[in-house]
Amino acid sequence: MHEHQVLNPATEEVVATVPAATVQDVDAAVARAARAQATWAAAAPADRARLLRRFAAQVDEHLEELAQLEVREAGHLIGNARWEAGNARDLLDFAAGGVERLNGRQIPVPGGLNVTVLEPLGVVGVIAPWNFPMPIAAWGTAPALAAGNAVILKPAETTPLTALRLAELALAAGLPEGLFQVLPGAGDVAGNALVEHPGVAKIVFTGSTRVGKQIMAKCADRVKRLTLELGGKSPNIVFADADVEAAALATPMSYLDNSGQDCCARTRVLVQRSVYDRFIELVTPAIESVVVGDPSDEKTQMGPLISKAQLERVRSYVPSGAGIHGSAPEGPGFWFPPTLLTDAAPDSPVALEEVFGPVAVVIPFEDEADAIRLANATEYGLSGSIWTRDVGRALRVSGAVRAGNLSVNSHSSVRYWTPFGGYKQSGLGRELGPDALTAFTETKNVFISTERTDSTEA
Repeated sequence: MHEHQVLNPATEEVVATVPAATVQDVDAAVARAARAQATWAAAAPADRARLLRRFAAQVDEHLEELAQLEVREAGHLIGNARWEAGNARDLLDFAAGGVERLNGRQIPVPGGLNVTVLEPLGVVGVIAPWNFPMPIAAWGTAPALAAGNAVILKPAETTPLTALRLAELALAAGLPEGLFQVLPGAGDVAGNALVEHPGVAKIVFTGSTRVGKQIMAKCADRVKRLTLELGGKSPNIVFADADVEAAALATPMSYLDNSGQDCCARTRVLVQRSVYDRFIELVTPAIESVVVGDPSDEKTQMGPLISKAQLERVRSYVPSGAGIHGSAPEGPGFWFPPTLLTDAAPDSPVALEEVFGPVAVVIPFEDEADAIRLANATEYGLSGSIWTRDVGRALRVSGAVRAGNLSVNSHSSVRYWTPFGGYKQSGLGRELGPDALTAFTETKNVFISTERTDSTEA
């Protein structure tokens, strides 16, 4: 049996050892899922909704347990981990509300009645990342189940524990066995087997753009449905007419949340030149004062990176001691200090590539046109922020920045009741929001003739 060790990123201690799924395990799971899906899709919508609400209630009942698991396996702050478990709960509740509202349409046509019906796809494979294991797993799982599908979730190798516990809670809630399965394992084995399996109708993948392209190419061979949420290099645009103090004080956690391991992180800080010096004066003490340490301590503001490999990747982008930086613990654990680079060229790798760590660059701009040019000068287009008091400018710049999720005078990107997804190489399709369930359905068109036949009596 293949096994994988799960490490605590803050201590490097082994938290658990879990089995790693093989290709044969995936085959068996798909067969179980197909059987369960047929029963699930035939159930009354009210019954499916009721069971999903019970699943949400189970998550709520075990919220603290799930949060503590997340702290140990992912190094997340305890407050963040509680939010993540709550987000999974809320996604299930929200999706349950859509089961009985998954409506087709009646379209006027001559000679009959035309209706559309939304039907489930079948078996859906969800490949979740390690940076937000619970919420992103729920983003795909909850609407897919609500739309009448079965789900096989492949969590990241480093963070399988909360996913496995969610599967147990689904069974405790009464969901049919085989309907929601979790298969820990390597991406190039279990993940690849899901992508290539003919019995899997759709893949939902969150991760790097590089791997997303590989999955997209493999899905093309079978014209398999696909949702991709990939990388980001999001701008944080601060205009001179903004509340510069508020913008500066909000900047650190716009890219340090989850230790910068967030595809929505505002890692390119663009500041209008006339207020650049004032911004630096304000942001420096805010970064230097960030508390980095034990993620289980309620006072901690930033924890460790997920792994040694990720730590080395982040180090490769930053010269030792460069820029404005805070402090980080020494000794065991994958620690890197909060860092804001002040002398990175706009076309340098650290300014254009996704570092996925607590590192951002700050770049001055001249005017609105220059800010838009810089904001769009990457292959990504996931998120971003615009700080200004001018409503007209906020609307103009929001229209010009090529990104799927923008915030004005805020860094908020994700709500489960609004759509989320990227432009350009940040992804394909949208998750969350009022249309989340329809992404897991096929639209069937049915025309019923009302024309009289020869045998019809007058």
